[in-house]
Amino acid sequence: MNSLWQEPYVQMLFWSALTIAAYWIARRLHARFGQWWLAPIALTPALLLAVALPLHVSYRDYLDSTGWLLAMLGPTTVAFAVPIYEHRALLRRHWPVLMVGMVIGTATALGTAWLFASLLGLDDEMRLSLLPRSISTPFAMQMSENIGGIPNLTAIFVVLTGVFGALVGEILLKWLPLRTSLARGALLGLGAHGAGTAQAYQLGEEEGSVAGLLMILVGLLNVLVAAGLLMVQ
Repeated sequence: MNSLWQEPYVQMLFWSALTIAAYWIARRLHARFGQWWLAPIALTPALLLAVALPLHVSYRDYLDSTGWLLAMLGPTTVAFAVPIYEHRALLRRHWPVLMVGMVIGTATALGTAWLFASLLGLDDEMRLSLLPRSISTPFAMQMSENIGGIPNLTAIFVVLTGVFGALVGEILLKWLPLRTSLARGALLGLGAHGAGTAQAYQLGEEEGSVAGLLMILVGLLNVLVAAGLLMVQ
């Protein structure tokens, strides 16, 4: 039995199935009870950790077994173009506000990441890995590689930012007077990239479209900024 467990395809099937099942359970529980801590972005990692820790499975082993799920982030990000196109009239009306929010949000994310890294005394490689934490994983890993960070470490920072941002975003939506789909979608898309966009689609199609658009544009902007810095150097 132990030799069978060591087979890569067995671990791939096990951890892939467990990840999908944990996400499905979390979605059902969140839809039923509506508590913020039952959101799939928070409960799914907790369920996986509850299984991985007793089995002494490292993050590297888990990632090796579920790499195909990570690879799906690219096509999934591209798929956001469909609802964005369907709600293009809304986005066309408010594009100046969205662009201002995108620039301010990007500057804030990069600035706070650099500030926190400095306060914690992180070395340059860790600091550069932390900078792209507020954009979706495909863009973040590419930007991290371009500027000299560690892409796999950046992916962890992105997940943590997405989880925290989506949870805080859900709480803020209950307290802040954000009554329009534009405002709600922008809050989640800018603050929590892919995780926030998934959360925004639970609120409505328009919220999800705004969040998806900002997530993609912020990712492209960050990659272009990183490329520009490399050219200057």
